[in-house]
Amino acid sequence: MPISKCPQKSEALWKVWDQKAQKNGLKHQVYAVNGDHYVGEWKDNMKHGKGRQIWKKKGAIYEGDWKLGKRDGYGTLSLLDQETGKHRRVYSGWWKGDKKSGYGIQFFGPKEYYEGEWCGNQRNGWGRMYYSNGDIFEGQWRNDKPEGEGMLRLKNGNRYEGYWQRGLKNGSGRFFHLDHGQLFEGFWVDDIAKCGTMIDFGRDEAPEPTRFPIPETLMAYWRKPWPCSRRKRNKKTDTRLPELQEKVKPTSSTAQTGAAPTGGVSGDSGHTLGTSSSQHWIILCQ
Repeated sequence: MPISKCPQKSEALWKVWDQKAQKNGLKHQVYAVNGDHYVGEWKDNMKHGKGRQIWKKKGAIYEGDWKLGKRDGYGTLSLLDQETGKHRRVYSGWWKGDKKSGYGIQFFGPKEYYEGEWCGNQRNGWGRMYYSNGDIFEGQWRNDKPEGEGMLRLKNGNRYEGYWQRGLKNGSGRFFHLDHGQLFEGFWVDDIAKCGTMIDFGRDEAPEPTRFPIPETLMAYWRKPWPCSRRKRNKKTDTRLPELQEKVKPTSSTAQTGAAPTGGVSGDSGHTLGTSSSQHWIILCQ
């Protein structure tokens, strides 16, 4: 009985060539038309795993993790320095979807860098920024700017602790003038202190203290018949005036008339009852 054999079906040559061209696993060197080249692992024709990418036009080098053709995981990005002709590290940290996300360190210059959290190629979350002039900011970031609570420490040792918005001091905060031995606590709007209180703070240890210390301020609340207007004082109704004069004994020989800078007790009417080198009295009438 004759035996018949069926000829094997041969695949089209383009399919064979396409299978050989599929990139899977480790490839030593893969060049693009524009001169970029990649060395590392592949999966389904996409960079996946560990690899090193070099961009010829920009002179940038990325070495780290890849996922489905995008930088994803931990990696380091370096750029070519035009002055020295050598590559310098620009960013080391975590990536997600080809963008900086997670903890990382960004180098802006030889003495200026940021270490902290990132999201979508922007500084977001907690981070510390070292500036080239010696200042240091540590706190919360949002959209690449300080936002929330943070501390700015200046090169001379002075520092601000408080709230920030859009990269500016906004809200309540404290500014330590350690070089002069003073502390200001108040409220800021767009980097400008609108109101607050200044007190002496470590004045004895300050390198450049103020010439005179800030005098102590005391308040007293008085009800009628204390005169609160600028009209002429009525001696018959000012029954508590001798009592106040007895409590506050002036150190100088004569009482002065004026406001608080010279010391003494003054009301809304401008009367000064006594002076003291260490205390200021303010009378609030009700």
